[in-house]
Amino acid sequence: MMPKIRTTASVVIRIFLWLLMLIGGVVFSIYHDRTNPLFHTLWFHVVSFVIGMLLIMLSFRAAGNGGRELARGRVGAIPRLETNRLVTTGLYACMRHPMLFGLMLLPPGVAFLLGSPTFITVIAPLEMLFIALMVLIFEEMEVRRKFSDAYEAYARKVPPVTFRWECLKRLFAR
Repeated sequence: MMPKIRTTASVVIRIFLWLLMLIGGVVFSIYHDRTNPLFHTLWFHVVSFVIGMLLIMLSFRAAGNGGRELARGRVGAIPRLETNRLVTTGLYACMRHPMLFGLMLLPPGVAFLLGSPTFITVIAPLEMLFIALMVLIFEEMEVRRKFSDAYEAYARKVPPVTFRWECLKRLFAR
């Protein structure tokens, strides 16, 4: 029997939409690129495969590091992928959404791994934008409602994301 994973409907909906986008992007891109000569070029696939593996590795590192830090916000028996305490330390002292980097690197990682010119140039950037908007709109609304004034004060001090080198080193560290 499969273990029951407890989480909120909001998290399930976001994960479903995210997977639907990735799978839809793969199917659309392969269909669209079937006549593109670049899609049938070995050197392009070798180079894009290496880039894709690197991006996916960085994506999982960011998600893992952000997730470990976010787990400190879990006190008691609460649904998986949820927090009941505002986390403002570690990676979350640098940026409010460090796991966003992990999520945003996955579509181009899959695109390069697949070696699809359409996915790389059109679909992945659109999916990255959708992920950013989904996090910055819906997740921000949820945490503002959950942590109210404490989150407002935190949001005034810490940007949603940052490209500061010391923060990125921590985000992608082993």
